[in-house]
Amino acid sequence: MARRCQITGKGPLVGNNVSHAHNRTKRRQLPNLQKKRIYVPELKRFVTVRISARAIKTINKNGAFVTLQKAGLL
Repeated sequence: MARRCQITGKGPLVGNNVSHAHNRTKRRQLPNLQKKRIYVPELKRFVTVRISARAIKTINKNGAFVTLQKAGLL
């Protein structure tokens, strides 16, 4: 499964580790993904999604049904 948020679309970022001697090596910054089981009252069922912590805050603010519908998951 790809390391990508199903709602926001956030994925890994690529950058460099920079040592004290200024040697550079590639590194990846992964998004904070969580597997969540969210209850959608309008559908009267649970939906399991793999979303970032930022998307969890968005769901709490706007509601599960609206957010999932905008993302095309319903």
